[in-house]
Amino acid sequence: MGPPEVRGPCRATTGRATTGEEATTVTDPLRDGDADAVLRQVYEAAAPYLSSLPDRLVHDPGTESLLRELWQPAGDGRMPERGEGAAAAVRRLLRVGTDAATHSAGPRFFHFIIGGATPAALAGDWTAALLDQNAAFRASSPLAAETETIALTWLRELFGLPERFGGALVASATFANVTGLAAATHWWAERHGVDVAARGLAGLPRMPVLSGGYVHASDRKALQLLGHGRDSVEVLARDGVGRVDLAALERRLAEIDAPAVLIASAGEVNAGDFDPVAELADIAERHGAWLHVDGAFGIFAALSPRTRHLAEGIERADSIAGDGHKWLNVPYESGFAFLKDPARLPAAFGMPGAAYLPGEGSALPSPSGGPDYALLGPESSRRARSLPIWATLAAYGRDGHRAMVERHLDLAQRLAGLVDEAPELERLADVPLNIVCFRANPPGMPGEALDDLNRRLGAALLADGRVYAGTTLYDGRVALRPAIVNWRTTEGDIDLLVDVVRELTAKLTG
Repeated sequence: MGPPEVRGPCRATTGRATTGEEATTVTDPLRDGDADAVLRQVYEAAAPYLSSLPDRLVHDPGTESLLRELWQPAGDGRMPERGEGAAAAVRRLLRVGTDAATHSAGPRFFHFIIGGATPAALAGDWTAALLDQNAAFRASSPLAAETETIALTWLRELFGLPERFGGALVASATFANVTGLAAATHWWAERHGVDVAARGLAGLPRMPVLSGGYVHASDRKALQLLGHGRDSVEVLARDGVGRVDLAALERRLAEIDAPAVLIASAGEVNAGDFDPVAELADIAERHGAWLHVDGAFGIFAALSPRTRHLAEGIERADSIAGDGHKWLNVPYESGFAFLKDPARLPAAFGMPGAAYLPGEGSALPSPSGGPDYALLGPESSRRARSLPIWATLAAYGRDGHRAMVERHLDLAQRLAGLVDEAPELERLADVPLNIVCFRANPPGMPGEALDDLNRRLGAALLADGRVYAGTTLYDGRVALRPAIVNWRTTEGDIDLLVDVVRELTAKLTG
């Protein structure tokens, strides 16, 4: 399918005439007279593109050759000395992008765990770009600060967290984990009599970090960024899947007999399983440990009465990480971190005094009424990422988001049932939430050949492009792990996923 037609003038204005094949160029944005036309192009392309998503390949490898056009008009790979004008540049970007993009906003993208953007969230994100607020300080944007406060309050209420919890919006689930584990680091250093914000980690022992086998790569990356090392996590699992060994964890804490950090997974990425958060909270309390919960997408289980039990105990965590671009269906850069004691955030993320910035020793009066969020998280200059979150929560409310989660739970069970009915497919795990872990297992195929078959199936699925789902290792076996989080996904999309998997399996084994 070709790109949506982009209408509207695409003439760059430079104040000089051009004739024939002569290129029109722009030397200064102030002299580019097509600002209205540029915005009109994007607006007019948006509706046709979004309405085309159900009928598009999720990704067409044949369109990747179009990416070369982004190097033009210089032709030699160099940055152009003279610009072509905003309208021409954006026309080219839309032409290439609407075809060559991976259409993850559509209903058949089941890879990774990526939601789409609800209409309200998309409009909120456009508004954030339009207003271009620096959400660092209340002095830089009272609008952004107040909207972030509202968004955090509504998210806290959506998940049923106690009122004492506070936090900040951050760029991603990884940064949410950085935020929570940074606060844990400061807490741990305090137990050793050290102000780590001022002195750093030098001279301190290694911070003990314990978890089950569900610990996510982003938790390891957070520890890497914080100077603890990605391999500092001590994994205590009782099986090949990664379920936590509670008895071994408690024994290890007794042996350490010192402040430690526990990481719990609320929704692991292969099958959507949960660590027993409430039991881990009991253990943390008995041993005086810090409990960090990575709830990137699983925290949304709290919205449904059918799955709320999975999230029990999260309200007892010291820190919680989540990500709105997953099940909240807002655009990227919509992570969030909550702390039981939010006063720990400025200790971890406050900046040294600068006279022109708000804070201690500042010459700048700071408006009253709320926090400066740059002092509560890793970033200083920050876009107003609260606007799309506010917009979707205001537009659909608690009931609307609960309904979306409930619908996805139903779709996951439908997928599980279709897999169970197919003689050449094998489900490998229960389906407590929104991920279905399964593989091709045709009758009569020797077990040692199955991993190779499923690797080839995963590659064929992505090359085919009608649906998108990735492979993983589950208990040592190569498998598919489609995750259902997009607000557009319907029963027809689930049925197509199974049909395509069965069709490709037949081709690979025929």
